[in-house]
Amino acid sequence: MASSVGTTPETPESGSAPQAPEHSARRGRVRGRRAAIMAVPAVAITAGLAIMTAEGALGVQFAISGMAFTVTAESLDGTGFEQFGGLDNMADNSPNAGDTGGQVLVVTSAIKDATLSKLCQSVDLGGTNLKIEAGNGKDKVQATDLTTDSTEMSGNAAFRNIEIGNDASTLTKAGVKGPLGVFSQQADTVHIDTLRQTNYATTAGVFKLPGLKLSFSSKAC
Repeated sequence: MASSVGTTPETPESGSAPQAPEHSARRGRVRGRRAAIMAVPAVAITAGLAIMTAEGALGVQFAISGMAFTVTAESLDGTGFEQFGGLDNMADNSPNAGDTGGQVLVVTSAIKDATLSKLCQSVDLGGTNLKIEAGNGKDKVQATDLTTDSTEMSGNAAFRNIEIGNDASTLTKAGVKGPLGVFSQQADTVHIDTLRQTNYATTAGVFKLPGLKLSFSSKAC
């Protein structure tokens, strides 16, 4: 991710202690976040996971805005589920980077085919929310190759034929392969009731939103 840049240190003035380059400290933070990926737990079993993201695996190589958005659904049913840890990157000099170095540690997952009822997505624009709703009638939201990067999620989940502790590079259920040596899990199917997520990115090969409604609202999802 972050590349080393060769520099020639200047000789410090007499009596002053040499200062560590700022970029060295930043590289240290990035290395720490890389190491943290290895420790992402199997939270799907206890917290209930849903639609997540696979950066780089399905063309998700865009720079994220750094603005989190909320996703909720009454229920989600999916076939071909995978999950592993990942890092999302903001654009250079993003005003949303703060002290993160422009990176966000996320739970990265993918669902090959997903169906959601009463989907809601909202993002806080500073005093008002841009809100998207769909699937509130008889027709449900449908997606293929659905991926999302999440930092928080909750719900009541059930999995069929789940495998926990796989190497992310060997996953097979959703057609996505994660980084070599990273902890992961996968299942044939996933069902989640009362889904709620905090996300930074979402992609899909196909995303059908029946009854789509977009509006500005004082209330988030």
